[in-house]
Amino acid sequence: MNKLLALIVSSVFATCAFAADPAAPAAGAGKTAQQTKMTTCNKEATGKKGDERKAFMKECLSGEPKVSPAQQAQRDKMKACNAEASAMKGEERKKFMKTCLSKK
Repeated sequence: MNKLLALIVSSVFATCAFAADPAAPAAGAGKTAQQTKMTTCNKEATGKKGDERKAFMKECLSGEPKVSPAQQAQRDKMKACNAEASAMKGEERKKFMKTCLSKK
């Protein structure tokens, strides 16, 4: 009877040791940045097929966000205004930047 009890106890401990694999991620662990990006790109690629989907996924996963012409124009304007205002400080700079960026 003691041998049977010892066998059961040792098998329970052995089972627990194999079940608790420290290398395996926990069930509630968060996704990595790449996994999150893949999920987002897959959602956006809904409806695309074949080469169109491949091209979209490649661009989406590359990490380079698309910039619209309006966004690029705003960035260029900001760069130019910052270059002009490099010597200014404080309120003078704030006023200049406000007028510079609001010009069309």
